[in-house]
Amino acid sequence: MSAKGAEAECVAVDERTAEPAHDRIHRAVVDLLEAEGYDALQVREVARRARVSLTKIYKLHGTRDELICAALEVWMRENRYAGLEARGRGEESLYEGLMRVLRRIFEPWERHPALLAAYFRARSAPGGDALIRRGFEAVVPAAMAVLDGVDSDFVDDLDTVVSSLVYGLLGRFARGEIEVRQIVPALDRTVYWLTTGYLAERGR
Repeated sequence: MSAKGAEAECVAVDERTAEPAHDRIHRAVVDLLEAEGYDALQVREVARRARVSLTKIYKLHGTRDELICAALEVWMRENRYAGLEARGRGEESLYEGLMRVLRRIFEPWERHPALLAAYFRARSAPGGDALIRRGFEAVVPAAMAVLDGVDSDFVDDLDTVVSSLVYGLLGRFARGEIEVRQIVPALDRTVYWLTTGYLAERGR
């Protein structure tokens, strides 16, 4: 099929809902991930719910993993990263500014914990690097605006500590060891003590 033909299939609209095929597919994936989980998702059921053929899905997304990653990427852009802006601290403390960004990232996950578990699985699957890359593209400008004027060595240390903590917390959540609502408080305590130590050191 030509590129033009594939694009036409991608945007084919269901006359009953005026919703493009790719939107229906992504919505069906997200609904199934929330209802049944990553392992239980079947492409055939996605096709049934989206009212498209399996052939169409595999033309748009070559594998099941790519399909899941694409749907999660769309959901994250519309939910997890929506509202993130490169805004300086203003009257906020360094701690308050950083937690504003982190809470904005994690609040959607708290409302949709099954999608967080799916994200943790998908990021290590084929195509998952795109999820990580899009995350950096969305988060880094917002975080760096808050960190404007902060010592670069501290920024590097903060990134190392917080990134490692987030990965560990997500892994524990995915294994059922902690609840999703325990993630932000753990980040809050860590950021508080890191920024408090940094400001105390600067004040010497």
